[in-house]
Amino acid sequence: MSFDFNLIVQSLPLLLEGALVTIEITAIAVSIGFLLGLFVSICRLSGVKIVQFIAVSYVNIIRGTPMLVQIFLIYFALPMIVGQRIDPFVAAVAACSINSGAYVSEIFRAGIQSVDKGQMEAGRSLGLSWGQTMQYVILPQAFKHVIPPLGNEFISMTKETSLVSVIGFEELTRRGQLIIAKTYGSFEIWITVAAIYLVMTFGIARLVSYLERRFATDDRN
Repeated sequence: MSFDFNLIVQSLPLLLEGALVTIEITAIAVSIGFLLGLFVSICRLSGVKIVQFIAVSYVNIIRGTPMLVQIFLIYFALPMIVGQRIDPFVAAVAACSINSGAYVSEIFRAGIQSVDKGQMEAGRSLGLSWGQTMQYVILPQAFKHVIPPLGNEFISMTKETSLVSVIGFEELTRRGQLIIAKTYGSFEIWITVAAIYLVMTFGIARLVSYLERRFATDDRN
């Protein structure tokens, strides 16, 4: 069996287009997941029982079920309820965002709880409300602690977006499948797809390392 470099060269533009779509889905999903996770983590720490119950239930359900099943539920089951077909891009972003939000909420919860409890007491003693203390005192400190795990979540989501290929959405993995169906060059294409994923995740890891060093420098200054 010979290795066909020409096939890689010919397929690379299509695969890179798929990689851009993968990055787009990941960026949108993690951004929405960031906001959703922050909201859910604050709900879990709010002290309001019913709000805590809803937040905990959401986290447990999402973390306790496979992302593939969540994609199927949104793309195949939800249209039966709403009576309208859901665009594959919308379904992909929705599933990835909801999934990311559950994991990000746990990251933020751990980050917030890592801040000394005296910080909350100090803020309240200065006349700030619970929400103001959380916004201006606790969250800025917690954010520095959550950069590494948030980076890991971004890397993980970059790879997990490959699951949306099951609903026919043409991100990187799906592009690879379509090219293989036409050329039968499984080995060459999957090696190239893996290499592209490796480059993307390595770039994200380097960015996270830079942010860590940047915040560490700011703390020393």
